[in-house]
Formats: sequence, structure tokens, C-alpha cells
Amino acid sequence: MTEIPFLDLKQINGPYMDAITRRLTEVALSGRYIGGDENGRFEKMMTDTIGTECCVGVSNGLDGLFLILEAYKCLGRLKEGDEVIVPANTYIASVLAISRARLVPVPVDADISTLNLDISKIEDALTDRTRAIMTVHLYGRVCWSKQLKQIADRQGLIVVEDCAQSIGASFSGTMSGNLGDAAAFSFYPTKNIGAMGDAGAVTTNDRLLADTVRALANYGTDRRYHNVYRGYNCRLDPMQATVLTVKLPDLNHISDSRRNLAGIYLGSIDNPAVKLPETPADSAEHVWHQFVVLTDRRDELRRFLADNGVATDINYPTPPHRQPCYADSLSHLDMPVARIVADKCLSLPLNQAMSPNQIRNVADVVNSFK
Repeated sequence: MTEIPFLDLKQINGPYMDAITRRLTEVALSGRYIGGDENGRFEKMMTDTIGTECCVGVSNGLDGLFLILEAYKCLGRLKEGDEVIVPANTYIASVLAISRARLVPVPVDADISTLNLDISKIEDALTDRTRAIMTVHLYGRVCWSKQLKQIADRQGLIVVEDCAQSIGASFSGTMSGNLGDAAAFSFYPTKNIGAMGDAGAVTTNDRLLADTVRALANYGTDRRYHNVYRGYNCRLDPMQATVLTVKLPDLNHISDSRRNLAGIYLGSIDNPAVKLPETPADSAEHVWHQFVVLTDRRDELRRFLADNGVATDINYPTPPHRQPCYADSLSHLDMPVARIVADKCLSLPLNQAMSPNQIRNVADVVNSFK
């Protein structure tokens, strides 16, 4: 069997290279290398895609989350020391954004069936200092429910979506990024829609919040040489905006392709040593940024797949609250489901550049593991 890489970005970007090269050359020759028409074009495409009134292009997904929280502080909705509910099973960027804004992350354990935040455990984690919930649509599956919305409304909590892995996913017809009060997207090159470097975006229907995020991202300025906030340099590079405007129109095709390939895995893998991911009742809720299985023999299976030419990854081997950087504040927490996921998770290759036959070949190798 021909070796199957976990992710081949050269192959993924191949169909777009002629258009990207042409458009990047135009930007290079324009003499405008910060902001400009390309950023505006990208932001308009995002609002049309997500359905929000506003989009602000930013430097990356982590900065997007941080800028949202900082903007709410500027607007008086948050203050230093306020608590933010966050999933225990997530990439560390979600938690870092909260800490960086001088807020207090409060991890809540995962749901073993969805691998997302266990919404039923949110209320037990609330205190008189809780001011926000950060819901993370991990692996491309939407983490949302009427219960989450009711809790937020009843308690007057801000809901921030971490959409780093979920562009194109939706809940009851509403796109991720338009479910909460504000959302941050990452366009890191490995994402379903990836730039050729770091890039991100903030979406919201709150124009004042969007204006504040935009100002904070540009040194705190509301106009040239007029700094209303002690801001940052977190602007979206127009070269990356150009790449994204070439690729974003293909979002539906990319999402459908990933769903179809995930369906082949789900219908083909029958090894009892492997627990397959649960499929949402509405398939549109998942865009399969990662295809994550659970197995008690993770390291053995990974070696077996590698020996048979199949590359895999582990997303993620250590939960944020167990990372050394949080040893002084979060390491005492017991998050049993997050620990199980970290110990047992294995990501199989899945992306829109793969063929159905490649997916079947991977499934065959998984099934032959004894």
C-alpha cells in the first residue's frame, strides 16, 4: 500500500495555487501591505458565510479569543479576576486566551460521547464570579444546545465560541460563529480553510464589540495616531487574507468532502478495540477537522498503522490543566473524562485531498490490528 500521510498541505493547496499566485502578485505589486482591499474582501466573505453582521480579520485564532475578552473588558462587561467556563478537553489556546486577558479559566470536564464540553456540568461550576462561557467546537463538531443558551441567558453570561476547528459547521441551520455573542476563528494552515501562515478572524453581531476588537488589534486606535485603548498589533496580513479569499468559496465542497470521507470510516471500521466518534443527529453539526477514535491500545495501534504506511496524530496528549504552565493554578483539578480522552485518543488521517480508496485502505489496516 502506498504510504498515506496524515496531512499533505502541498496537495491540499495545489488546486488553488494558480489563483493564489496571481492574486498574491497583484498585492505585491500594489504597494499596500497592511490592511487594504483584500482584508475588506475577506471580511465581507466571512460575514456572508457565517451570517453575522461583523467580521474583523486578526493575526490568529488565539489573538482573536484574547481580543474578544479584552474588548468586553474595555466595554465594562468583564473585569480582571472574572471567571470563564472553558472545556477541560481542548487545545491550550482556549485557556491561554483567558489567562492572557487576566481572567480566571474554570475547566469543566468533557462528555465522553461528544468529546466536547459536558454542558450538563456547567451549572455545578458556576460561582458568583462567573461572567462568561467559552464553548469550543472541538474537532469540527458543534458544541451547543438549548440548555447552554438557557444557562447563559438565565445567568447573564457572555458566550464566546472558539471556532478554530469548526468553520462550516452549523447548529439547527445557524453557522458556528453566529451562535454565541462573539467567536474567533483560526486559519492556521492545517485547518479546513487554511492560510499559508497564521491568520484568524472575529465574528459577532455586536458592532460596538467589533469596533473595539478592530481598535485593539491596531494599537488601540480608532483613527490614525489617536489611541483610545492600550492596544496590540494583531492585524490580519493582507497576503493571508488573499489566500483565504481564494479558498473560502470552496467551504461547502470541503465540508461535504470531509463528511463523506468520515462516513466511509464510520461504515468501514469494525475493530472492537476501537471506539468510533459519535455522529451528530444533524450531520451539518460536524465538519470533521479531526477524525478521533478512542482505544485502550493507542500506542500499539499507532505503531501498527505507522508500520503499515499510515501516519496518525494525537490531538491532544495532555489537557491544558495538566500542562506545566498551569501547575500553580489548575493541576489540582480532577477531570476524569478529559484524562481518558488524552490517554486514548488517536486521530486518523482525513482531509479533502484524500480519496475514498485511501480512507478504505486506512480502515482495512485498522481492522487488521489484533
